[in-house]
Amino acid sequence: MMFSYNHNLSGWGWFGMTIGMIVFWGLLIAVGVFLYRSLSRTDAPPTSYTTAAPDPRQILAERYARGEIDDDEYQHRLATLSGGPRHPVAS
Repeated sequence: MMFSYNHNLSGWGWFGMTIGMIVFWGLLIAVGVFLYRSLSRTDAPPTSYTTAAPDPRQILAERYARGEIDDDEYQHRLATLSGGPRHPVAS
């Protein structure tokens, strides 16, 4: 007596094989990405970000550099911040 193997798959068999292959390759790619990211990571300590307020003189210098204030107003405000003599600003 000979054994007969029926290799014909129904529609559900093809569907199951397709889903299985998609899951297999998806997992294989995910493992590869995970390994690449974990091996390429440096051991540098994480950078800490502080939320300290910026220096008023630095803000003033940036405004002057952008052209928001003119030279006279810059000098007046800088003297005010430094506590030096104040010169009136011409309007």
